[in-house]
Amino acid sequence: MTQSTMIVLVVAAVVVLAVVGLLVWQRRRSDALREQYGPEYDRAVRQMGGTRQAESELVKRQERVEQLDIRPLSASQRMDYESRWRAIQSKFVDDPRGAAGAADALVDEVMKQRGYPVGDFEQRAADLSVHHPRVVENYRAARDIALRHRRGEASTEDLRQAMVYYRVLFQDLLEDREHASEREVAMARANHAERIVEHTPVRADELVRERTDEETQIPIQRVNSRFNGSEREVKS
Repeated sequence: MTQSTMIVLVVAAVVVLAVVGLLVWQRRRSDALREQYGPEYDRAVRQMGGTRQAESELVKRQERVEQLDIRPLSASQRMDYESRWRAIQSKFVDDPRGAAGAADALVDEVMKQRGYPVGDFEQRAADLSVHHPRVVENYRAARDIALRHRRGEASTEDLRQAMVYYRVLFQDLLEDREHASEREVAMARANHAERIVEHTPVRADELVRERTDEETQIPIQRVNSRFNGSEREVKS
């Protein structure tokens, strides 16, 4: 074997190893992004028209959010926000539209308090998807109902569903997902798996069974009784 042949073989081997290494790296990056973003990964692929474009967009989101000063809430802030949410939810029976609007405003306030920009909605949702990917679809669904409400196309049941969407996102925002370890994030995902809305709406009575105290159950149950044709207040 001549020296020239040896050089060609070595160069070819190096090229093959480089290609294999690149493919392995791309596969690992894809798996990591798919694990991190969950349903949001598939949505990005559909929206961007391909895996490569979608992954590039998701990486850009990460880089943008890393530049933000995201802060955890203090214990007193969390208690205050939870109290305000209960007050908003309790008003839903008498003023569904006002309660839904107040819920949207409270979510925006929590985002702002935590350090998320609250300008353009699509950018807001993209920022949230980095650390809250399994609830950001709730936010989009709630906003869609809010827009239909402004056009006079949303029913009381639609607004009730929006309250469910807002609450799931609200509860997730109260947690410090941004600074959690990978193990903590994995545990949180497992705990939230059954109550996250992807494509199928979550009913408000399901939310009550899963995550409300006695004080917040009453208004939702009263709403359910009204939808069943009765004005009777249901108590635990």
